[in-house]
Amino acid sequence: MNIQKILVPVVFMDASRHAVHQAAWLARRFHAEIILLHVVTPFSYPAGSLERGHEITAQDLQAHIVQRAQHDLDQAQHPELDGIAVTRVLLKGDPAHEIVQTARERNVDLIVMSTRGHGAFYRFLLGSVTAKVLHESDCPVWTGVHLEEAPAREFSVRHVLCSVDLSPHSRHTASVAAEMAAALAATLTLVHVTASVETFGPGGSHVDPEWKEAIVGFAAREIAALQQDAGTTADVIIESGNVPEQLNRAAERTNADVLVIGHSPQRGHLGDNGNGYGLIRESRIPVLSV
Repeated sequence: MNIQKILVPVVFMDASRHAVHQAAWLARRFHAEIILLHVVTPFSYPAGSLERGHEITAQDLQAHIVQRAQHDLDQAQHPELDGIAVTRVLLKGDPAHEIVQTARERNVDLIVMSTRGHGAFYRFLLGSVTAKVLHESDCPVWTGVHLEEAPAREFSVRHVLCSVDLSPHSRHTASVAAEMAAALAATLTLVHVTASVETFGPGGSHVDPEWKEAIVGFAAREIAALQQDAGTTADVIIESGNVPEQLNRAAERTNADVLVIGHSPQRGHLGDNGNGYGLIRESRIPVLSV
């Protein structure tokens, strides 16, 4: 985990406050620089802010938006950023494109952002932006669902939960999770969710003991081999059924502060058919997609 630069897209709303708080905590632990990025779009100007009858050209309006955004970005004060090297960047264009492009041009090691913003319109807008960033970004992405609704408490990472699906990328996922846990002096637990072992028939659902033993036994052997290759000795949880639901249960059991998941390099952090984003949206704790 060589994190030297952390990119934090901000929208000057409560959602950004929690993202900045978590990014600052990580920056202190890894002695990293934070880049605060705000992207101006035509939708950045709040409706109703101009008095009726006030004539203004589109060019003047855009200039006013940029000027106001620059002022807000320059004045954005976050006490938790004290002592951290912070660069403020203002760009114009498509938010997702500019976030990904900035990450590439500035050799960013981690993007920290919430999955959605505040208010009905911004919830939809930022949800789509986050999905695009997850799909296009080359570097790891740290996301948090409902960060604007997160409890006001000190953030820390004491327990890391890592989901392994036993794909070829799982060794890398487990290795990164182990490196993070070691760097933060946190515990590490690997979790794998198999297909459901329940069958439905007369009288309701049933579990075939032999079938369950075969599936769980295979998963246990694969994880043991994975840990040997990755050089990890983490605790292991094997469950079956609905993946997001079982991951949330595992997170609750282990008091996990972050869930590490892998992604398909060919399909970005969304994975096959958007499964990665589904896990991110359903998770009750921050998710680091590597």
